[in-house]
Amino acid sequence: MICAIYKSTKKLDTYLFINKRDDFSQVPEALMEMFGRPEFVMILPLSKLGKLAQADIEKVRDGLSDKGFYLQLPPPQEDLLKSHKEWLKSQQEE
Repeated sequence: MICAIYKSTKKLDTYLFINKRDDFSQVPEALMEMFGRPEFVMILPLSKLGKLAQADIEKVRDGLSDKGFYLQLPPPQEDLLKSHKEWLKSQQEE
């Protein structure tokens, strides 16, 4: 399985995996509007890979097979204030 990967011009660290380069026919129009103009990144042979850096390769394969695309969103940002408050609370309990 080979796929084409595009990055979003509107959403930072958001990537779209599709089955065929420049064929966005399976991607919903609303998603394409949110995604912005797709910027080509690379062609990737998924069948030769065991894992991906940011996405679960099985979810990518399933998305491509079932829907014709997979949307990779950025990981949620850590709430540093919450972490700091929890750390302060743990220090007070000691």
